[in-house]
This record gives sequence, structure tokens and C-alpha cells, in this order.
Amino acid sequence: MTNKLFFGDNLEVLRGRDADGRAVMPDESVDLIYLDPPFNSAANYNVLFRAPDGKASDSQLEAFEDTWHWGDSAEQAFEEVLTQATHPDAAVLLRGVVAALGRNDMTAYLVMMAVRLMELHRVLKPTGSLYLHCDPTASHYLKIVLDGIFGPHLFRNEIVWKRSHAHSDHGQGAQHFGRITDSILFYTKSSSYTFNSIFLPYDEKYLNRDYRRLDENGRRYRLDNIQGPGGGGNGNPYYEVMGVSRHWRYSKIRMQKLIDEGRIIQTQAGAVPQYKRYLDEMPGVPVQNLWTDMPGINNRSEELLGYPTQKPLALLERIITASSNPGDVVFDPFCGCGTAVHAAQKLGRRWIGMDVTHLAISLIERRLKDAFPNIAFEVLGTPRDLAAARDLAFRDKHQFQWWAVSLLDAVPQGGKKKGMDRGIDGIRWVRTGPRPEDLDRIIISVKGGETVTVSALRDLVGTVQREGALGGVLITLNPPTKEMTREAASHGYASTGLGQFRKIMVKTVDELLRNVHDEKEALPPIGRGEGFRRAARETASRPKGAQPGLDL
Repeated sequence: MTNKLFFGDNLEVLRGRDADGRAVMPDESVDLIYLDPPFNSAANYNVLFRAPDGKASDSQLEAFEDTWHWGDSAEQAFEEVLTQATHPDAAVLLRGVVAALGRNDMTAYLVMMAVRLMELHRVLKPTGSLYLHCDPTASHYLKIVLDGIFGPHLFRNEIVWKRSHAHSDHGQGAQHFGRITDSILFYTKSSSYTFNSIFLPYDEKYLNRDYRRLDENGRRYRLDNIQGPGGGGNGNPYYEVMGVSRHWRYSKIRMQKLIDEGRIIQTQAGAVPQYKRYLDEMPGVPVQNLWTDMPGINNRSEELLGYPTQKPLALLERIITASSNPGDVVFDPFCGCGTAVHAAQKLGRRWIGMDVTHLAISLIERRLKDAFPNIAFEVLGTPRDLAAARDLAFRDKHQFQWWAVSLLDAVPQGGKKKGMDRGIDGIRWVRTGPRPEDLDRIIISVKGGETVTVSALRDLVGTVQREGALGGVLITLNPPTKEMTREAASHGYASTGLGQFRKIMVKTVDELLRNVHDEKEALPPIGRGEGFRRAARETASRPKGAQPGLDL
């Protein structure tokens, strides 16, 4: 099987069964889990879509709401934690936290995370690791939850990541130190787990101070102490070397071998012999739990896609390299814009990603195909036929709109608040000539109801005229009426430097899924500067031993 990308609530997917009754996510099937869940910061993140001139467009899309509130879902999750028998310590700890803090947004967040973390513990292999990325708002409470599920003895590190440079909050009246770090809580499922040490280059000042000597071949080295720590009390042998008697860290046989190899030298007669340690034999400085060498994404970052909370690839590459091997399965249940699965693919790991918004799923699909043109993966949970599209439209009209817009490679517009879209559900920027600046807009309107009339088409025409756009497409679930077809045809053709196409069109979801259209319905080529930015193509080859398939 190929790598998998799931559209849906990760809790439902984690507990789901396939058509044959098998668990979608079997027990102990994942080697590494990285999750970057909402931080309970009560912030609404808006995605600003770039127009082709590089400026943010006026329309904003509410990608997700970064908070959970205490309600029926939280109450049900809390009851599940209290009544389950697999993690009794988690029940005791969470009961105490809720009793102390009350039923509020913070505790709602914690109980909703707790039920998910229990499922993540289930699917993690005994040799696996989990990294939970959070900020100081809830990290101390999340650690209590993780201690209850994994056990405090399996806590490995709190990694502090410096995500940005100094803030100027004092100008806005802030009376606290600048908040420029995130926390990453690192747990393992057992005491026997995968861990590959990572090293950083030495500081130049350190090299010039300690590795200032050169041998006859130009190799840099330093001199190191070879006396046995603790002397004879620790069992270090006592004997004479080069006229100097001491307790040494090596046996006589080992010492003589090092002397023969030219690794033991005296700087002068009578001096205590020392070990010649070459720089090119040293791996570097082991990475500690304070990570300051990989800044977060900003508007000058080459990686910038325009998605809120996007993390740098280097951050995920470090985690994946440290806690997995080529061919292992990496799982991100809150995959957002897909940085974790991108890094996993780049490093030759297999991967599973999940997200609750189709906006994120469509972005990840495009990101992976841009970065890895020959990539193969499955997208599950998104409509692949008309029946599934009807189901999505019934369950969540906003997700349906975002999905339908993606069928035309268009950029979603507006949010969930009534009137935000101004009659525009999506915009497709298209090329109208040979020059990069030859661009114009096609307005997309989506109607997911069972009945649609000519008035919807006339509304689209009015929007196209108001916006001065090149044309418009109305996407519907059901076939258009004859009156709608006549109305669309009456608006004739739009001309560009690349040809003509129907100015106003009605396309059904079924037609778009089956790629059915006549010659005059072919839209101009898509512009490359629209919406989320494109991911750079990766040129790195798969590491030796990597496995492309996913056997679940």
C-alpha cells in the first residue's frame, strides 16, 4: 500500500474500520508520531491568499479556529477518560486537573487531547516515540496528561525551540518577557526505543582555540588527558609511560598500541603524555534540548506557503532523523500544511497524515506533488464519486465548498461567517497571455443544495461584472436546468491571448470528477502565483534502505 492522507477528525479515523471490518490504524503499527495540535490560544488563524502581485488579497479564509470549548463533546471525552481501564493514572490526573481548574476552555482542550493521545499510544510500536509540539500556554498541563498515559519514567525531554527573534511587545504595553519559544514534549513507549544521535558543527572559536595544532599531513588535532579518572580507586592501572608514572585510563597493551600508532605524544621531555585527538574523527557537538539553530517560518522564508503555524522542514527533519530509520512509518494526526509528511517523504520514511479541513488536505496534495513529481499516495475521506460528494455537502457545507473549489485548482475565499465571501467561493487565477503579468480571475461559485435555479447563475454573472473578472463557473451537485444552460450560453465567450472559452459556465461535481467538458469549456492555463505558494521541488534521492510502500 502507498502512503496515506486522511481527511477527517483524527479521533474518528483512529477508531475507524475499513469495509472488511479491519482497524484503519492497527495496534502498534507506527514508529514515530509528531503532532502539532491547536494550542488553545483562543486565536483565529486566517489564511491570507496572495494575489499575483504578491500582495495579500482583501479576502481572508478562516482555516481553523485554535480553541475548543467545554460542551457536550468535551463532557463525553471526559467521561471516556474517567471510565476507560487502560490508562488509570490518566483518569486520576485529569480528574484532579478538572476539579482544580473547572470546566472551561483549557480543560476542554486537555480532555479532547487526552482521548486522542490514548489512541496514539495504542498505535505506537513498543520501540516508537511521540513528539508533542505545543506552546507554554498548555505545555505543563499536557505533560501531566502524557505522564498519565505514557508514564513519567518514559518522558525523555522537553525540547525548547526558539521559533522567532526578539518581540517588541512592550510597545503594545506588554508587561512580560518576550515569548519566542515553543515546547516539544518527547516521550517513548518503552525503555527500548529508536534514537539516532545528531551532531552539529563545532563553533569556529572553539576550533581555533582547541584544535589549533596541525600534524605533518595538515590534519587538525588537540591534546587530550589520558590519566585514569579517580586514580587507583577506580581500578585504573599504574605504570610508566615515556618516563612518567601515573594511573592511566588504558591497559598497557592498549597504551602501547596507541604509542605505535603515533597517537600518544609528549610536548616536551618529562611532560605527562597526552592523546592526539583529530578533528576529522570527531562527530561534532551532540544536539541538546535547546534548539536555537532553526528559525521559524516568516514572510522572507523560502519555504513559506502562507499557511498559519507552518513549521520549518529542518525542525521535522531533525525529529524524524533522530527517532526513526529509513522505511519506518511516521504519523502526523494534525498535519496542517504537511511539513511532517514532506520531511518523511524526503528522508525515505513511510507516512500517514490526517487533518480535519479539506483546505489543509488539498494544500498537502499540491505541496507533495510539487516537491516530489512522481510521488504516489492515497487520499482517503475526500469525495471520489457523486454519492460521497452529496454526503460531504450534507455534513459540512463549508468543507464541501472548499473541496469543490479545489476541483478547479482554485483558491477558496471567505470563511464560515455569513456574507464573508461576497458571492465568491473561490478564485482561479489564469494566464491570459505569454508574459508572467498576463493574469486574470475566474470567479467560482458553489451550490451544494439539492435544488439550484437560474437565480444562482444570475448572481454569479453579477459578481463577475462587479469584480471585473474574466469569467465565472458555477459548480452544482445536480445538473443545471434548461433555463440555466440558456442563460449561461447567452453570455458568449471571453477572449484572451491564449484563445477563447465560455465566459459563464455551469459544471456539475460529477462532470468535474470525471473530467468531462467540451472544447469551449476548457479554462485558460492556471496562474502560478495564486493562493498558497508552491513548494520547491526536492532533488534529494531516497536514502539507502528506504521502503516506498506502507504495509498496514
